[in-house]
Formats: sequence, structure tokens, C-alpha cells
Amino acid sequence: MTDLIDDTVRHRFELHAEGGVAFVAYTVEGGRLVLGHTSVPPALEGRGIGSALVRAVLDEARGRGMRVVSRCSFVTAYIRRHPDYADLLVRGA
Repeated sequence: MTDLIDDTVRHRFELHAEGGVAFVAYTVEGGRLVLGHTSVPPALEGRGIGSALVRAVLDEARGRGMRVVSRCSFVTAYIRRHPDYADLLVRGA
């Protein structure tokens, strides 16, 4: 895997791994990072790439001082399993 890439043209964070690209689509609304959809190519599923991607995105949000709105069930489930990221989550948004 490579480092997290912020593709500002496509509005998505990407991780490139084993010839595939996993990504989390996002928008920025009111200074908040709105995470809309996580996609992992079928050939890369089950290897923890989605979790690594979401962790990197949340770390990036924290580093930027941004709160997160999750509109993605995968991101929401990840935060539920890793409560150390719960402080980033804007609830009810």
C-alpha cells in the first residue's frame, strides 16, 4: 500500500494497493469533512484495506483539525469499533 492521496479533483481519498485503488468519497461542508462512500475493489476485499483507508482518512481529518460527518455505513461501523475516533464524529448531521 502507498500513502493516503487526497484527490481534490475527484473529491476522494485514495489508497493504491496491489494494482487497485480503494477510496472514500468526500465533500467539505461548513468546515466539516463529509464522508459519503467507501469503495474497495473486489480483488482487494478481506485484506483490511478498507479499514486502513478509513483509519488514514480519520487521521488526516484529525491532523487538519476537522470534524467528520459519516454518511457511509462502513465509516460509521469503523468508528464504532474504534472509539478513539468518536471525538471526530458530528452526530445528527
